[in-house]
Amino acid sequence: MKKIAAIIHGHKLEDVKLALISNGVIGMTVSDLKSFGRPRREVTSYRGNKYKVDFASKLKIEVVIEDSLVDSVVQEISLAARTGEIGDGKILISPVEQIIRIRTKETGIDAV
Repeated sequence: MKKIAAIIHGHKLEDVKLALISNGVIGMTVSDLKSFGRPRREVTSYRGNKYKVDFASKLKIEVVIEDSLVDSVVQEISLAARTGEIGDGKILISPVEQIIRIRTKETGIDAV
């Protein structure tokens, strides 16, 4: 099994969700986050004071899938999340040793 974490723009969530569902992914976790990447030189004003904006608001989507689905899921996330602009995000793939569903004690892919 693999865990795929995708950091994307918030407005692309629905597109990515639909792409994952069409690929057989049955669940996902979504988290709000702030990301810091290459230097951004944005300056904004609030009540007459200027502030440098260092962090960008993003979403992180996490799914756990069977190894055989990795390539197609990564491809679908890439297509659905892409805007063509800087900051489209990243996809991280990690091995998952074991999953245990707390309620039923199911393990492995059955616990997903």
